[in-house]
Amino acid sequence: MPKPYPREFRGDVVRVARNRESGVTIEQVAKDFGVHPITVQKWLRQAYVEDGVKPGVSSDAVAELRELKRRNRLLEQENEVLRRAAVYLSQGNLPGKGSTRS
Repeated sequence: MPKPYPREFRGDVVRVARNRESGVTIEQVAKDFGVHPITVQKWLRQAYVEDGVKPGVSSDAVAELRELKRRNRLLEQENEVLRRAAVYLSQGNLPGKGSTRS
């Protein structure tokens, strides 16, 4: 997988693409920066979402969702460990089982 472009670089490309003169195409802007035209179009579309101009999911929301999914996975793993421990302990495998109780 190719290394992602730095945020500053993407911002510069988007700024130039938004402020381009009439007659200058996205393809020309992309060629000037050495990126694929579809990449520039995706960056522009995401910039419009971030600015609230177009509907969509912002980068912050995507990052938050990713973090919540990671946390949920961790909690599910912890719950599974606790479930297994409860089953093990409920089967009479208590520590010190050989000792006498009063």
